[in-house]
Amino acid sequence: MKSWYLLYCKPREEQRAQQNLALQQVESYLPMITQQKTIRNKKQMVTVPLFPSYLFIYFDPEITSVSKIHNTRGANRIVGCREDMTPIDDRIISALKRRVSGHVPEVEKPLTKGDKVKFVDGPFKDLEAIFDENNPDKRCHVLFTIMGQQKRVLVELTNLKPIDKTNEN
Repeated sequence: MKSWYLLYCKPREEQRAQQNLALQQVESYLPMITQQKTIRNKKQMVTVPLFPSYLFIYFDPEITSVSKIHNTRGANRIVGCREDMTPIDDRIISALKRRVSGHVPEVEKPLTKGDKVKFVDGPFKDLEAIFDENNPDKRCHVLFTIMGQQKRVLVELTNLKPIDKTNEN
């Protein structure tokens, strides 16, 4: 009887395994999500596997040989495949498909002049400042109030996080 199983793939070869399984008429599901990543110092939206190195496959082990699946290019082994293979409930796959289709990627908005920020690392950790401007070398200027005076300081951009305006008191 056909059931869903979890296939462990070789690193970054989930799509290759999926293509080769399709050539063998084995149905598969690779949940993909879109997320923001920094590539060459630029933020970009990329589509990546939800579970890296894993692929869900739908087949009947009595019709399609398990060794044939294991020998598929890009595939490594079926998870839990010893004596008895453990199938995955169809409802789990359906729920996963619904969640992935409704996924909204989190987009980090760039800081703009006047935004309140908090230091998450470095010597100013947990202190607040006001974002002033970006600098080309992954740094930025922030305004600090020190001893009653506002001073402009050059800091690492990665040490800052915006303060959520909805959570302010």
